[in-house]
Amino acid sequence: MSEAGEERGWRRFGPESIERAMLLALSDEFGVVLRPRSIDLGDGTRLEIEGADTDCGLLVQMVGNQGTFRSLHRNKVMADMFKLTWLRSAMFPDSRAVLCVSETVAQVFTPSGWTTRAARDLGIEVWIFDGAGKPAPLQHA
Repeated sequence: MSEAGEERGWRRFGPESIERAMLLALSDEFGVVLRPRSIDLGDGTRLEIEGADTDCGLLVQMVGNQGTFRSLHRNKVMADMFKLTWLRSAMFPDSRAVLCVSETVAQVFTPSGWTTRAARDLGIEVWIFDGAGKPAPLQHA
């Protein structure tokens, strides 16, 4: 792919965005090339996913907000969990679903919180992207 084509593939994530950094770090972690994808659902409907490999065996959504935690971050987490769950069940049942969040947003996932339990029960892996630019899996039992 040409450099211009590669850059177009990033769509809304600019060169310095946390989302691009998250996708590149997850690509390294999982050993696959993850990029934003537009998926044709077969009926004329298209769905944007923030990251996927070429065969959609790995589906990724990200919440990279930094600074002060707000309820809209929790809402984005829930919307992304729903999107991952639906896309996997409707289109890619053998795929791996990953939600990567910033340290600010990670507070949604407390050890006794329902979002933590929901992610685990739905088979969504939650990864935390730390200030040093490294992803690590959520460590709640």
